[in-house]
Amino acid sequence: MRERFHGRIAGVGSTSGVRVVVGRWDASPWGSFADVMVEDATGHRVLLAPDERVREFVAATYTFDEHVIEPVEVRDTAGGWLVETPSLRLHLVTGRRTPLGAALGLVPARVATAPAWCAVADPVARVVLSGVRTRGTAGNDRREWYGATSMHAVVAIDGSWRGADLGHLAPVDPPCRFGFSSTPRRPSVTDVVTTIERPAQDR
Repeated sequence: MRERFHGRIAGVGSTSGVRVVVGRWDASPWGSFADVMVEDATGHRVLLAPDERVREFVAATYTFDEHVIEPVEVRDTAGGWLVETPSLRLHLVTGRRTPLGAALGLVPARVATAPAWCAVADPVARVVLSGVRTRGTAGNDRREWYGATSMHAVVAIDGSWRGADLGHLAPVDPPCRFGFSSTPRRPSVTDVVTTIERPAQDR
């Protein structure tokens, strides 16, 4: 069984060492929702999920040291996004579409989001974007494909994580260790369709 999640992924680093990945899903098997993955400067990985169903699914696909169920709200602002949970406040400012984003836009969406295309693109992604893969094996023998259709740069952030200031924008370095792929090193928002295939015993 394959499940598809249509939305955007924001990946940013900070001068405090905290790296944040926000999944903003406009269409999914469960409707729209958002979740957040955080890795702090010590390497501690935290999942922020809006409910138990999302927590269970994401935790079975990726690896974390801590799971927290709490409201996750993502709103558009004049220049970007505002992400708010009881643990995290993150305002990110987006810029223009990146050259890679422009190149991605040349591929028809139905092609770019197909698992077969993601498999073809994977060797290129490994070379062009260190730490990034477009296909791989996730947790519990699940297979996953990332089909990107556009990318915009993130040019600034501010906010706090568990009461401590995040500092300024920085590269996503070292890469996040939630699954087989990190987000690009350059902070960005990527339009993406994520396809996850679960084995028979996991259905």
